[in-house]
Amino acid sequence: MNSLELHGHRERWRALARRDAAADGRFVYAVKTTGVFCRPSCPSRRPLARNVVYFDSAGAAERAGFRPCRRCHPEREVSPRDDTLARVRASCRAIEAAEAPPRLSALAAAADLSRFHFQRLFKREVGVTPREYYVAHRRARLQRALAAGESVDAAGDGAGIGSASRVYERADALLGMSPAVYARGAAGERIRCGFARSALGWIGVAATGRGVCAIELGSSRAALAGRLAGRFPRAAIDAADSALSAWVAAVVAFVERPAQPLRLPLDIRGTAFQQRVWRALQSVPPGETTSYGALARTIGRPGAARAVARACATNPVALAIPCHRAVAADGASGGYRWGVQRKRALLGRERAAAARGPGERSRGG
Repeated sequence: MNSLELHGHRERWRALARRDAAADGRFVYAVKTTGVFCRPSCPSRRPLARNVVYFDSAGAAERAGFRPCRRCHPEREVSPRDDTLARVRASCRAIEAAEAPPRLSALAAAADLSRFHFQRLFKREVGVTPREYYVAHRRARLQRALAAGESVDAAGDGAGIGSASRVYERADALLGMSPAVYARGAAGERIRCGFARSALGWIGVAATGRGVCAIELGSSRAALAGRLAGRFPRAAIDAADSALSAWVAAVVAFVERPAQPLRLPLDIRGTAFQQRVWRALQSVPPGETTSYGALARTIGRPGAARAVARACATNPVALAIPCHRAVAADGASGGYRWGVQRKRALLGRERAAAARGPGERSRGG
């Protein structure tokens, strides 16, 4: 085998190992021990590399005596995966165009699927239920309209929420503040900020009346103050009160002794997908890590590892949502918006605390 052929085989094995749907149609692989050939994206159990043979087409594999897989149907021009994605995309467009939440039975009928099967496929591919997708979409429409200067009436009507009174009734869930305050860039909102030194440098914590809305890590108090003020450029920034000071102390204590999860009242907003990722992160205990791919599987989106990594990168509350516990599939640290060195230090401190055990931690270890 020459070097060009060897390189090609390695690339094909990587695509097979990743179950890369983008490689479908470029080649198929056959397994000598089973006599079956598959698409690169086939969800079947991954074979041993030494048992795999590659073919440029399904026809070539069949001529060599292999039979097509019954799960991925590599002999068909359109794969079941492609068909599923097409149905889900059509459902998303129907939900986005709807003036009211579409009935699940209607969406399932349009996709020619049972209600149960449709709900399961939609959640697997999108990460949320059809109703959650509808709510997230109209929230985004409302936010864009208000930011563009539309009246509350017009913005609510365009987002499918209804009258201005209806928008005000649901303002906290949809915007985190009143529509007028949101449209003015948080003018009139009061944000309390507190700062403290820690083993990781400076920590800055910001909170609204509803809870902590930001936790930042940095090398100086001035830099953190600038970042926190930039979240809501027209909000009134207040000094920490006793409640916020207690939360700042809790964050510093967690850095120093990361024995238990950091539990704080949070006031954060994100897309439905981001919220699912952030909730999954909070289930990873101190001293342990998970991969972006594993997180994607946890939330029912096995092919969304990159989107999960982006959701980790947009986490507004360091430590409280422990995105530092998400690492690359090969165990490498991966990125961290507050610095890879801090991420490694955090993981090292958590592992050390876990290794000491609960008895030593309770004595200040």
